[in-house]
Amino acid sequence: MALDLSGVRRVVEGMLDDEVQLWRDADGASGDELDEQTGALKPEGGVAVLLWEGSGAIVRPGQLSPVPPLDGAPAALPGSTAYRALLPLSAPPMMPDDVLSVPRSARDEQLVGRRFRVAEVAVGTYAVVRMVRLEVIG
Repeated sequence: MALDLSGVRRVVEGMLDDEVQLWRDADGASGDELDEQTGALKPEGGVAVLLWEGSGAIVRPGQLSPVPPLDGAPAALPGSTAYRALLPLSAPPMMPDDVLSVPRSARDEQLVGRRFRVAEVAVGTYAVVRMVRLEVIG
């Protein structure tokens, strides 16, 4: 007898309160361009394609985890730019270097307008939600 998790899936997807867009550079021509005046990376007007738009949640995985110092040099993992995306199972498969952008967030206004690079797609898939590791762009 299979366990029916459709009700749990609906509840979890109802808690995904960020609007996210998944972009992919179809031919490798787009990327970030260095503004030599400010030193900031700006999105180049390349050929990124919108693959998907829907609800998700961009979250920090928790506090930095201390690791033993190596020869007296302190270190911490995960890095300060580490985020995770929680996405519905209906979202398409992602690839490293895809970009998630956040046009709207009911939970955190500081996420609005931010872009994240997909760093790792194999963080985990559960019966109700997919997790992807992200890094902040700019």
